[in-house]
Amino acid sequence: MNLRALALTVAASGLLAQASRAADAKAGMPQFDLARFPGQIFWLALTFFVLYWIMSKVALPRIGEVLETRARRIGDDLDRAASLKGEADKVRTAYEKTLAEARAKAQDVGRATEAALTKEATDRQAVLGNELTQRIREAEARIAAAKSTAMGNLAGVAAEAARQAVDRVAGLSVSADEAQAAARSALASR
Repeated sequence: MNLRALALTVAASGLLAQASRAADAKAGMPQFDLARFPGQIFWLALTFFVLYWIMSKVALPRIGEVLETRARRIGDDLDRAASLKGEADKVRTAYEKTLAEARAKAQDVGRATEAALTKEATDRQAVLGNELTQRIREAEARIAAAKSTAMGNLAGVAAEAARQAVDRVAGLSVSADEAQAAARSALASR
């Protein structure tokens, strides 16, 4: 509101107050007394402008400073959070890279160990196979020797048994050489 309008309002209310005072002589509430309106309006306007000036020069700048400080602090906190997030992302990326390298290395070590164990098992199998083949050959040779010895002894035992059987059954006496020759020929035919 400008000063001119305010002055007109004060003047109009003064005139109204005088007219009202002349018309109404009895006293009522002072706030509704038209004669007092110009003074009340003056003090209202003065108080409003003083409070407006105090608010604009003292209180609002302080509030503005508080808001700026808060905005600056929030901005700094957001910047710091963004930088910490960037660092955390770098650390996470390095961790994931290290973890991937460790997994790859573990797989390589596992493959190398598996290959070494497979080679060792194959070598042991070959050595064991050769050893078992040698033992089998030796055993077969012993069996063949034992069989040959047994067959040789069998011929002698069979010749003696046949000679005694002929002697008891037929009462004939057969020489040991004849009995052995007959036993050998019987065994050879089998």
